[in-house]
Amino acid sequence: MTVPQGRRSSTFTRLLRLGFTDPSAAERLLASGPLAAVRTDPVLLDALGGAADPDLALRGLGRLVEAQPDATGRRALLDTLVAAKPLRDRLIGVLGASEALGDHLARHPGDWQALVTYEQEDLHPGVAEFERGLAGADDPVTLRVAYRRCLLSIAARDVCGTTDVAETAAELADLATATLRAALALAAERIPEDAALCRLSVIALGKCGGHELNYVSDVDVVFVADPVEGADEDKAVQAAIRLASLLMRICSETTVEGSIWPVDANLRPEGRNGPLVRTLASHLAYYQRWAKTWEFQALLKARPVAGDAELGAAYMAAVSPLVWQAAERENFVADVQKMRRRIVENIPAGEVERELKLGPGGLRDVEFAVQLLQLVHGRADTTLRSGTTLNALKALAAGGYVGRVDAVQLDDAYRFLRSMEHRIQLHRLRRTHLVPEDEADLRRIGRSLGMRTEPITDLGRAWRRHTSVVRRLHEKLFYRPLLDAVAQLAPGETRLSTGAARERMVALGYADPGTALRHLEALASGVTRKAAIQRTLLPVLLGWFADSADPDAGLLNFRKVSDALGKTPWYLRLLRDEGAAAENLARVLSAGRLAPDLLMRAPEAVALLGGPGGLEPRERAQLEQEILSAVGRAEGAAQGVTAARAVRRRELFRTAAADLIGSYGTEERPAGGDPGTLVDLVGGAVSDLTAATLAGTLRAVVRDRWGDELPTRFAVIGMGRFGGHELGYGSDADVVFVHEPREGVDEQEAGRAAHTVVEEMRRLLQLPSADPPLLIDTGLRPEGKSGPLVRTLKSYEAYYRRWSLVWESQALLRAQYVAGDEDLARRFLRLADRLRYPAAGLGEDAVREIRRLKARMESERLPRGADPALHTKLGRGGLSDVEWTVQLLQLRHGGHEPSLRTPRTRQALAAARGAGLLTERDASTLDEAWVLATRVRNAVMLVRGRAGDTFPTEVRELAAVARYLGYGPGHAGDMLEDYRRTTRRARAVVESRFYES
Repeated sequence: MTVPQGRRSSTFTRLLRLGFTDPSAAERLLASGPLAAVRTDPVLLDALGGAADPDLALRGLGRLVEAQPDATGRRALLDTLVAAKPLRDRLIGVLGASEALGDHLARHPGDWQALVTYEQEDLHPGVAEFERGLAGADDPVTLRVAYRRCLLSIAARDVCGTTDVAETAAELADLATATLRAALALAAERIPEDAALCRLSVIALGKCGGHELNYVSDVDVVFVADPVEGADEDKAVQAAIRLASLLMRICSETTVEGSIWPVDANLRPEGRNGPLVRTLASHLAYYQRWAKTWEFQALLKARPVAGDAELGAAYMAAVSPLVWQAAERENFVADVQKMRRRIVENIPAGEVERELKLGPGGLRDVEFAVQLLQLVHGRADTTLRSGTTLNALKALAAGGYVGRVDAVQLDDAYRFLRSMEHRIQLHRLRRTHLVPEDEADLRRIGRSLGMRTEPITDLGRAWRRHTSVVRRLHEKLFYRPLLDAVAQLAPGETRLSTGAARERMVALGYADPGTALRHLEALASGVTRKAAIQRTLLPVLLGWFADSADPDAGLLNFRKVSDALGKTPWYLRLLRDEGAAAENLARVLSAGRLAPDLLMRAPEAVALLGGPGGLEPRERAQLEQEILSAVGRAEGAAQGVTAARAVRRRELFRTAAADLIGSYGTEERPAGGDPGTLVDLVGGAVSDLTAATLAGTLRAVVRDRWGDELPTRFAVIGMGRFGGHELGYGSDADVVFVHEPREGVDEQEAGRAAHTVVEEMRRLLQLPSADPPLLIDTGLRPEGKSGPLVRTLKSYEAYYRRWSLVWESQALLRAQYVAGDEDLARRFLRLADRLRYPAAGLGEDAVREIRRLKARMESERLPRGADPALHTKLGRGGLSDVEWTVQLLQLRHGGHEPSLRTPRTRQALAAARGAGLLTERDASTLDEAWVLATRVRNAVMLVRGRAGDTFPTEVRELAAVARYLGYGPGHAGDMLEDYRRTTRRARAVVESRFYES
């Protein structure tokens, strides 16, 4: 009955505000029922309002209080409830979420005291604690009561948030383990003569085996037995069957206290048609000869839980190797996919959209995807061999088999869907995976998951979002119908029409769907093994290409690589068996021109994409050793430099691939890797590679002309970005050369030799080649282009003492040894230290000169028509602004602040901040701008295949740069605006710190 607005009491209004859906009934219950003594207590009312279903919680609490044996018991319960918040939260939380556990408490009114304890061991109990909780249960009825009492504690921790969904599922599995042990002990007490004949082990499969059980679920098991010493095997097996059957009845039968859960042994060999119990030898023989793929998939979660531990361990040792060989079976992936499709097809049509577990985008899709990847990659990678879905997913992500963002999204979706499943089952403790349609049920579930404003609406929205994520990610692993439209293998089957296929290609982002379909046809048609593997790979690859800015280029490049390597046996096997390799290749091939061009010249470099280690940058010492070895085997200097350039080509591809894969973003994830880390990776890797290439070129020239030893000591000093370990893909190598005649060698002869070395190195590195050019730039030498290419150390010393200008001191800030005689280089750098870190600092005249040079460079070198706000090198807040600001600080303070003595810009920035020369905010602003500008330059080179300091104007190229920087489709404009904003802030710091300080 609706109470008129004017006649509503304050209690009614408060109950309505607290979330009671029937405040009139609640008011009556509080006024005249067993809770009348606390009807106005604000603490208790607020706690009831915090329950998932306040009305249900209030009714359950009333029944519990009423069921207490006497008035003293009722008073004690209420007093404890009001005084003890942990108990209040636990008890009311359970009563508001589970009608079934409310019924249990009404039948066993003393069991509420199981929730009083709040000790550390009570927070996360394991099997041993649950076994103590079940101790004393001497028949199936008392075992059920003890089981529900333990379940009550698990549910309380769950609804109060003391445990998360994964911990709750693990506790439920541990309780099931303890229950199986207790049931087996009861069975052995009833038929001791059978227990004396055999050793019996209970192996859990499914969610119990995976430590991820539901509140109400079948507990999947297989039984393995062996005779005790001296016993007949047949009699022992029959005894074990009677023990196992009794164990199953104890757990499954319904009594006055209900049932615990069904024990399901249908996953055993031969299923229901096979014997309930087999010996270990019989199990092994079956799995070796007859088992189907799905049976090995089921064994992935197997673990011994009860009975003879030694026999259980022997079972696991025997069958585990077979599980990890399952992926080698013929049609393995097809079998797994077929089984998944069959499960979906068997769901009643009216329930598909409500099916939380088995429907599209449901829990089973996550589990199947994870298990498929585990079985494929777990053969070689033992870290993947977990029976717990979330642990396995985490391991797959850590191993690079699943993208980090994909793994996070799947983890979030799986946790949410499992939480929904738990709340649905907890209400009446019934085995169901259907989302209810009743609004009261949906409201309770939504509130239990923290959705208090619009619980029904918010629950539906979150559920749809998570199933959509799962469906999208799961489809990456399964066939898509596009291939059927072009492969022409089954003309009698319904396939997409050519027009529909073209439309779908366009929807996926392909600008030229006709050409794309022809590529698919060329790759996937035919009955060869190669075509069959391509048909498995391409549905996944097409999705990854579609995620890029240029899907057409990705597919075209994939066809080129496949044509080049198609007859190489390891190529398609790598892509098929190593999920990370296929996705990595797709990302690399669709992200621009540089990496594919490098790969086309050395297609075997695809092998680098096969695992996480393949993309790790190599140490400089390793690179130099490989290049010097290749030079040593070459006939003549030209061939030696060609060999060095081949190594450089491969390593540039390794670096570019690692950069692209680390940078690749989606609309949901602004960036894949930390931008600063990626910039440092590229700068360090390219700089080390350039240094090793120059070392190899130097060795080739010396070996060709002079044999083992040059008449003069000779060193190459890196300058600019090269010296700073900050080279980009398209950077020249700024260097100066220094030499020192060996003892007894005429100085003129030494000078001629040194000059010949320099000229020959430059000539050989500039010979026409398909490899990316490596240009040596000597413009930072004394006297610039007017000065000699190479000087002796004494000549440098004399020049710097008498003639050096302030810009040369500034240039020396980044001087660093890169090749040749290390001792000579050290002495050169000690000489440089006196100029770049002057003890007296920098005079005002020198500061003004640096500022004048900077202003002149901005006005004279910025290309005509270039937008100063978007030029990464000379533009506002770009690389030059940041570097000159940092370098001025180094020249002024490096003489007395040793931390500033580094050729690396970001390290110098951090040192300036640490020394108090820059505020935290200013240093961070400059660092962010420098990293962003560097990444844009790298992106332009990766996308266009040639260096550039401005953003591309062509739409697809600009989109590809945006994707590299982590912007989703259609957000190139946001990228440009963010760049302007970041560099504008940096320019403000430069104006303050460079021009005014």
